[in-house]
Amino acid sequence: MSLRKAGRGAFVFIFVAVLVDSIGFGIILPVLPRLIMQLTGVSVDRAAVYGGWLSFVYALMQFFCAPVLGNLSDRFGRRPVLLFALLALGCDYLIMGFAPLIAWLFVGRMIAGVAGASFTPAYAYVADISPPERRAQNFGVVSAAFGIGFIIGPAIGGLLGTLGARAPFFAAAMLSLLNFSYGFFVLPESLPPDRRRAFKWRRANPLGTLEQMRKHPVVVGLLCALFLWSLGNQVMPSTWAFYTKLRFGWSEAMIGASFAAVGVVMASSQAIVMRLLVPRLGERRAALIGMISGTAGYAGFGLATASWMMFAWLGSWFFAARSAA
Repeated sequence: MSLRKAGRGAFVFIFVAVLVDSIGFGIILPVLPRLIMQLTGVSVDRAAVYGGWLSFVYALMQFFCAPVLGNLSDRFGRRPVLLFALLALGCDYLIMGFAPLIAWLFVGRMIAGVAGASFTPAYAYVADISPPERRAQNFGVVSAAFGIGFIIGPAIGGLLGTLGARAPFFAAAMLSLLNFSYGFFVLPESLPPDRRRAFKWRRANPLGTLEQMRKHPVVVGLLCALFLWSLGNQVMPSTWAFYTKLRFGWSEAMIGASFAAVGVVMASSQAIVMRLLVPRLGERRAALIGMISGTAGYAGFGLATASWMMFAWLGSWFFAARSAA
């Protein structure tokens, strides 16, 4: 099938691929504490330590593999790299679903980190098939898939968690493998052979970009502030399920609903704060308000004594979620 004939179908596939990736990440969050406790026999507070290391392994692999997959897609084309990532994700969720030992979860998270880095060739594919006047709009639509997936994924994971701690993993595997099958038959290649370039480790080195930033001191300061803010933000998805389960005894369904609420707040923030408030307040003032709001929200989470307080403080993310932008 030619790229021109594929048209809208190819773009829909990319959107669904990113959506499935986001859903697959969120769908396992509500049940991860229970599965770790089952595999290790430890209490929920000790399980949180394993959860933190699992998140670290996932992020580390994604950090190093994103530029590698991007450069591989420049060399061999977008289609094989994207299909590999989807197939790897499906296998990863099966490994984690059948995991008899905690070590299997770490193997699964490593594979997920590699496959989850597929957003690099996915965005490159969108750039290939989009005319210049629609490129920004199409990037925005694909980016929205992340937010939608983070709303849908935890909600589904919380509901499936009532069937067992492993059920969400099998559901995520099914989604990934179905999307792989769909793409195998309908996704054309977007990068013609004459536009491909040789793979070079220098371009695939994620540390090389950081090295280049030393030439721009102003940018270094901004990146350091962004890094610290992002580091703090990662506390929430990494520890939320463990914290709420330990302190309030939340069920998987309750945890999933709270994650979905976070997704709704963040999506609303993007639609309202970025489009309406930032032009009026200015970028600097909006960013400061967001950071202050986020700091107050995290303090509120730590001081909350009832479940309703946790949901009330989620409102702080209405401003905080967009401060980094």
